[in-house]
Amino acid sequence: MRAVIQRVRDASVSVEGTVTGSIDQGMLVYFGVEEGDDESMTSPFLEKLVRLRIFEDDAGKMNLSLDKERMGILFISQFTLAADLSRGNRPDFAHAMEPGTAKRIYEKGISILSGMGYNVQCGVFGAHMEVGYRNMGPVTFILDSRDLGCFRKVGHTDT
Repeated sequence: MRAVIQRVRDASVSVEGTVTGSIDQGMLVYFGVEEGDDESMTSPFLEKLVRLRIFEDDAGKMNLSLDKERMGILFISQFTLAADLSRGNRPDFAHAMEPGTAKRIYEKGISILSGMGYNVQCGVFGAHMEVGYRNMGPVTFILDSRDLGCFRKVGHTDT
């Protein structure tokens, strides 16, 4: 699993001109699932995501995590995060999870985050989406399950 996480002042996603999700301050999360990922990884991965201390405290230091009371999560499916760009100029998506399983894991992610008490807004899995946001900082992070140590992914080796 991979996530690109952006600290945003606000963000929204539209499908065919209709807004399907919108948040004020919080996290814009692009979420991708790869071959070898399974549903059991979803909860620990997302628990790590929401605990990230990427918001500034009164001293201006990144010391605060997502505040359930004031912040939202815009959660966007993003299969292109599984792209292999190491050969040639065309992205290779051979490691992307097949759509049926990826959709199930994505929807489980929405359910987990909502169950934790977060305001979760989302796009539409597999749709062409337009995402707009104001990044605060800018601040952008990449979270990869291979870096967390608690996951062993089939078909992937540690480097």
